[in-house]
Amino acid sequence: MAIGSTMHTFEVQLADMDRGVYDDFSLRAARHPSETDAYMLTRVLAYGLEFTEGITFGGGISQTDEPAVLVRDLTGQITAWIEIGAPDAERLHYGSRLAERTVVYTHRDPAKVMAPWADKRIHRSEDIRVFSFDAGFIDSAAPLIERRNTMTLTITEQVLYLDLNGTTLTTAIHEHAPA
Repeated sequence: MAIGSTMHTFEVQLADMDRGVYDDFSLRAARHPSETDAYMLTRVLAYGLEFTEGITFGGGISQTDEPAVLVRDLTGQITAWIEIGAPDAERLHYGSRLAERTVVYTHRDPAKVMAPWADKRIHRSEDIRVFSFDAGFIDSAAPLIERRNTMTLTITEQVLYLDLNGTTLTTAIHEHAPA
């Protein structure tokens, strides 16, 4: 945990019917002072939406050679490189070379996130996927975050039903491919 970080805990119930993943888990997320609530919530949602054996948060701002979320196999090899927000082309290139799968979850306009990648060298750029949510979804959910949280994530047919501390919100999960 970085100096000055605020620890948030999430008791998560996950029912991802699209992938057949059902689990209950506790999640601790350190929020760096420079990290917005929207970024942290997107990071937590990405963790839940990508939940699998070996998933973990990256080292954070102090670890520039790791993404916000990553998945390692039993040998320690990175199998999924999961970025949040608006990573630059160089980070995606690096991550795509290391991992079998590279994805981005963004709380921003995906077209604006992907625009700077045009004409940049990104390893296997055609395989990278960007996921976004309906406009206003993250802005509505972020203020609901507390230090201790209960969260239910239900995903069916690319629709996310989020219950965060007793408030329920719904959004489509939009998938985009960089040009």
